[in-house]
Amino acid sequence: MTSDQTTLKRPEERLRRSSGRDRAAPKRPKDPFDRSALGFIAPGVILVAVLLYLPLLWTTFLSLTEYNGLGDPEWVGFANYVEMLDDPGFIGSVLNTLLWVAGTLLVPVGIGLGVALLTWNLKGGTWLRLPFLIPYALSGIGVGVIWSFILSGDGALDQALAAFGIDDTPRWLVDAPLNTVVMILATAWQGVGVNALLFTIGLQSIPKEPLEAARVDGANGLRLFRSILWPMLRPLTAVVVGLSIVASLKTFDIVQGMTKGGPGRASETLALTMYKETFVNSEYGLGSAIAVFLTIVTLAASILYLRQQLSSKHGV
Repeated sequence: MTSDQTTLKRPEERLRRSSGRDRAAPKRPKDPFDRSALGFIAPGVILVAVLLYLPLLWTTFLSLTEYNGLGDPEWVGFANYVEMLDDPGFIGSVLNTLLWVAGTLLVPVGIGLGVALLTWNLKGGTWLRLPFLIPYALSGIGVGVIWSFILSGDGALDQALAAFGIDDTPRWLVDAPLNTVVMILATAWQGVGVNALLFTIGLQSIPKEPLEAARVDGANGLRLFRSILWPMLRPLTAVVVGLSIVASLKTFDIVQGMTKGGPGRASETLALTMYKETFVNSEYGLGSAIAVFLTIVTLAASILYLRQQLSSKHGV
């Protein structure tokens, strides 16, 4: 090969190599918004850490100490958890909380679904759902005050029954577990409306074509609900049931407003037991142990429920 040919090929090779490098590793221009995005995210992360994670860590630490709110906490290890599990009142609170979970799923969620189904396609259904939605604007303490007036001894309900000649009435807020049952019904009065609203939104999002095809095939009533409506409502139902489970596990305000956990500790829930041990008895270590236990139970119930829903969704 002559020197002229070599000279001619070198520029071609340099051009080919440089073009290959340009194609292989294109330089990405720096995004000027990367750092500003971190600046927008940082306040939210710091807020969550300060308001959620730091109190959780402090509560976990207190659960391993004996502390009455004065002086320095004294390290006792797992003694608070042993005392908590040996307390018969705590076991009763666990059972009452489980009763709240079951009752909240059956009554407000079930009735809410029924109201949504009955008013979904009715003309003026919005106005029929409105009375169920109004109590949701009240606080739990407000609901407790209203229903205490109705259910207390010689209250509105007893007087109404006496007008019909029924004098031998139960002690609604005294006898257990009747007092827990009537409080669940009071919670249902408050929560039916929002559940009906959520289910109505889900029903309105269902395409009309499958419904029309099912009706042509003769599916109506229960068969239409079981074959078409319920499967299409499952994603929304998972959300409603999940929220109901979490809310029932931390039930506090309506019990405090109606019975204060009485008589004795017969109607206490875990949240109310935690409150009494911490702020009434000044047993901050024991109250923190109950708070940690309730947090673990709530997280475990949420994770197990979500995993079951995801598994059924993917057919696992």
